[in-house]
Amino acid sequence: MSEFSRLFDVRHLPGAKAELSATPEECAALAQRFDLVSVGALTAVIELIGTGPKVSAKGRLRADIVQSCAVSGEDLPARIDEAIDLRFVPAGPAKGGEVELEAEDLDEIEYHGTQFDLGEALAQGLALGIDPFAVGPNAEAARLKAGLLDPSASGPFAALKGLLKE
Repeated sequence: MSEFSRLFDVRHLPGAKAELSATPEECAALAQRFDLVSVGALTAVIELIGTGPKVSAKGRLRADIVQSCAVSGEDLPARIDEAIDLRFVPAGPAKGGEVELEAEDLDEIEYHGTQFDLGEALAQGLALGIDPFAVGPNAEAARLKAGLLDPSASGPFAALKGLLKE
């Protein structure tokens, strides 16, 4: 089960607007799942348009997170604001061997039965919005303290100079 599960039934979506918000417990579970310090809020406003068994989901995902700086490890607040454009399609028969994907297939999410999980798709959208290399204002000082920077060197290749063997 997903930390942020929101099931929708394709039989009840002639055109619906979904406004989703994660509870504090769901935010804590998402922070743990994505190795974040915290998720303060996660909201989304999504327009759902059903065309038979296919559903188009378009809107915005917003989240306030705190992650660790990739260099110093200090807490680093960040705001995620991502456009969402997904298509939920019924799962097809299992295909053996290689499968060739077209560009329009990349944002398709298969579901089984008559329900799809918009919340899980948004959780994955949150994961894609996280910058894995985010650095805070003290990153340079942490690099210097760790001996990764030579304060007397300058230029784009200065950091590589220390790798040369004398």
